[in-house]
Amino acid sequence: MADIKERAKALNGEIVRWRRQVHQNPELGLHTSMTETFVVERLREMGIDEIRAGVGGHGVAALVRGKKPGKVLGMRADMDALPVKEETGLPFASTVEGRMHACGHDAHVAILLGTAKILAESRDDLAGAVKLIFQPSEEDSEGALAMIRDGVLEDPPLDAIIGLHTGNLWGGLRSGMVGYRHGALMAAADWFTVTFEGRGGHGATPHLTVDPIAMACQAFSAIQAVVSREKSPLAPAVVTVGRIEGGSAPNIIGSTCTMEGTIRSLDPGTRSLLAERIKAVCEGVALGMRGRADVRLTRGAPALINDQGVTDKLREAAADIVGEGSVAAIAEPTMGGEDMAFFLEKVPGSFFFLPSIPGEGVVHPHHHSKFDLDESVFWIGSAVMAHFALTWQ
Repeated sequence: MADIKERAKALNGEIVRWRRQVHQNPELGLHTSMTETFVVERLREMGIDEIRAGVGGHGVAALVRGKKPGKVLGMRADMDALPVKEETGLPFASTVEGRMHACGHDAHVAILLGTAKILAESRDDLAGAVKLIFQPSEEDSEGALAMIRDGVLEDPPLDAIIGLHTGNLWGGLRSGMVGYRHGALMAAADWFTVTFEGRGGHGATPHLTVDPIAMACQAFSAIQAVVSREKSPLAPAVVTVGRIEGGSAPNIIGSTCTMEGTIRSLDPGTRSLLAERIKAVCEGVALGMRGRADVRLTRGAPALINDQGVTDKLREAAADIVGEGSVAAIAEPTMGGEDMAFFLEKVPGSFFFLPSIPGEGVVHPHHHSKFDLDESVFWIGSAVMAHFALTWQ
């Protein structure tokens, strides 16, 4: 363990350089060809030759085989950026206008590369194998499913999987600690789009029209009552309407209005209830106001559920690296979503948190144009994952 810790610390400068290279060249969604090439080149430099590129688009899966018999462990890092204009002023800021790594995925790539390097040099002590999974398109929840459909969990099949998220998602933990949680850690994230259809006309004669904006306003209030009055108060959930668009001028009643939002939940039953009731409420409101509603529901990632046994072993590995006092249980899940959940539906595993909160002063949240990370703690992620790989069996 001491050897892994010291090797990871010595590697931190290289992990930071890798992170900055990825940060300067952000790519969106499934279209991560430059990042894919960068990852493959680094893995080959480490002597890892079982590499499969183009998985689920531009994902990468690489296998490090140990010299001892054993099980297969997956490790996953997401690598897509966001359509955000960077305003950090960093010397390694994004070189692509309107794109930015504002969620820490650049660090996730670099930390997993650091883990790969340690494991590639530790084959004599490694039992079984580790499959390194570099995944595109986490932000729109397409990448994990695309890689699963392309066989990333097979040949060889995984016995367990782990991953991490860095940044400042959970309060109460200082930079460089490790946060873990049994059971639900992150929420299911679904989307809905409702198009209200009416009959347009002049603003001076509303009685001759069927106003779709009025339908959207009524529906907005009504679906909040579904959350407050129809689901159990002990089952966390939130429905957010983020966009309502309709009409073209102050004196014109348009014929359509669109409403878009998200549904977040931790319980499968609550997830189904909210989807069904939002559809019924919007259709009912529209019908009652002489119009029509076309409701489209898109299921995103399910709730992220950590396995008890794998999480216990991960907590032990983290304590070996940073000490018991720097490992803490995450008290509450977040309603943010994570498509790592698709992997955890198929394979037992655990997703943990590495806070990396930079400096003093204002801390900018994830997805903010000034979001940044404390690079000095990246080695901890690599050390914990590598140590876990060497000890979990």
